[in-house]
Amino acid sequence: MRNFLHDQPRVFLIVLLLLFSPLISLAQEEEQEGAPSAEELAKKLQNPVASLISVPFQGNFDFGVGPDDGRRFTLNVQPVIPLSISQDWNLIARVILPITTQNDVFGNSGRQTGLGDMVASAFFSPKEPTSGGLIWGAGPVFLVPTATDDLGTKKFGIGPTGVVLKQIGDITVGALANHIWSVAGDDDMPDVNSTFLQPFVAKNFAGGYAITLNTELTQSWDYDATSGTINLTGSKVISLGSQLAQVALGPRIPYGNANTSEWGFRAVFVLLFPK
Repeated sequence: MRNFLHDQPRVFLIVLLLLFSPLISLAQEEEQEGAPSAEELAKKLQNPVASLISVPFQGNFDFGVGPDDGRRFTLNVQPVIPLSISQDWNLIARVILPITTQNDVFGNSGRQTGLGDMVASAFFSPKEPTSGGLIWGAGPVFLVPTATDDLGTKKFGIGPTGVVLKQIGDITVGALANHIWSVAGDDDMPDVNSTFLQPFVAKNFAGGYAITLNTELTQSWDYDATSGTINLTGSKVISLGSQLAQVALGPRIPYGNANTSEWGFRAVFVLLFPK
């Protein structure tokens, strides 16, 4: 990881400038009516369409990749920005921008470092749960070919996305899904026709602690390729001076005929800007 940070300072500076400046300004413009508790923030973080500005940095470490026991580190920068668009509805903008460095993941293939394809989602979500307590959101998802060093599809894609969940006391259960079809891009590259599914369950504890179990499954239908991981993380809401944040850590268990890693772990740092 040290070499990765050394090789990619410009990428990190650009990402930080583009993401942090407007988010911090937006957060400072919001009126503070009392700081939420760590327990309240932990519960909001289990809800993908909560009214909470956050900037997660999700680091995924994978080992034993491919026939030559390659290694891969992917840092997903994932800003979430909720916007009120009416008295009853929010628009939640979510972006996932992967930054990857990998070694010998396709046999003796050497090292590749750079950006992956960006996935941007927009969820239209009611501000209040349904009468049955369901929280939901739906909208479009876009695949943007931002990848460098052959780390992406070289395709532009679009499709639907949605999330549904229920929070009962300190338990959250739900699922997020999307499907993307490629509609433009490099004609020499394979088309994209893939489904992503992420069911999750979380248990919150006093003091801002939480345990989350999910699986992240991607199915490429044209090539019958399945790639997934089971992720178990423990997390804690913390305060760094006046800055609220969350830290999380846990193992990743790979599965599927297109996931060639043997094991891995996830480390997450989330900056929080509660309204």
